[in-house]
Amino acid sequence: MQLTADNLTDLSQHAISAAKEAGALIESYASKTVDAEHKSGGDSPASQVVTEVDLLCDALITKRLIPTCEEYDLALLTEETEDDKARLHKHAFWCLDPLDGTLSFVQSIHGYSVSIALVAQSGEPLIGVIYDPVTQTLYHAVKGQGVFRNGEPWTLSPISNESKTLSVIVDLGCLKISCYQELSKGMEAVAIKHGCKGVHVFEQNGAALNACWVLENSPASYVKCPKPNKGGGSVWDFSASAAIFNEIGAIASDVHGQALDLNRSDSTFMNHRGVIFAIDKSLAEDIQGLISRNSES
Repeated sequence: MQLTADNLTDLSQHAISAAKEAGALIESYASKTVDAEHKSGGDSPASQVVTEVDLLCDALITKRLIPTCEEYDLALLTEETEDDKARLHKHAFWCLDPLDGTLSFVQSIHGYSVSIALVAQSGEPLIGVIYDPVTQTLYHAVKGQGVFRNGEPWTLSPISNESKTLSVIVDLGCLKISCYQELSKGMEAVAIKHGCKGVHVFEQNGAALNACWVLENSPASYVKCPKPNKGGGSVWDFSASAAIFNEIGAIASDVHGQALDLNRSDSTFMNHRGVIFAIDKSLAEDIQGLISRNSES
């Protein structure tokens, strides 16, 4: 079936309600000791950790969204359940990370959130909902209907880069990797080109809030370099934020400037082409150029 604007509005409200409910559950555990267990995933610690809170949130959100799958003939993909590949055959699918930034949550570091997206079979994100349970901040976007922060329309404000520092966010532990070290060196020239007084490259965990941080603290970018081994985040890490970036007029792309491949048939990992979230096209292109030159050298 073809989803209408009214359908998307209805579905976004279901996602918002589920995200807030899951966020409240997460915060009810925030002051408790939560045991982390190992799971199979990518090659980074962040992708290999799971807690009972992840699983409880997964069950909660799934229960809330299953009726919409039946009503609108949708598939459902979550981080904590096996990919049944139904996403490849339905016209759209829910793509959710019930507790994005589990490592941050376990370490009691701000950076974790609930991330829910609706993605078309083509890989285009249609709805993005990200809820920060610590600050109780809700970001959401619906294709063609705008972006909202705590229910209020949210647009990018003009930014004067003079006297500002250009910020580049990478995931925790990435600055030990050569690609990111070379990127850090090259960003000094990029900062000057964009009229900034300098560059600050730093690490923080939680892909969904990392992307939101870019919009909240411009001029900024969030970068995941491509790599040969599986990892680099998964589609559920970037689908909701991609919906928000697309709708607000910022850039969510791979390191070649192409739209994010959010419905890969062969994998849910994003290591094959990397990820760039940037406040504008010019900054994204300069980062693409740096990564391209480093990969060729």
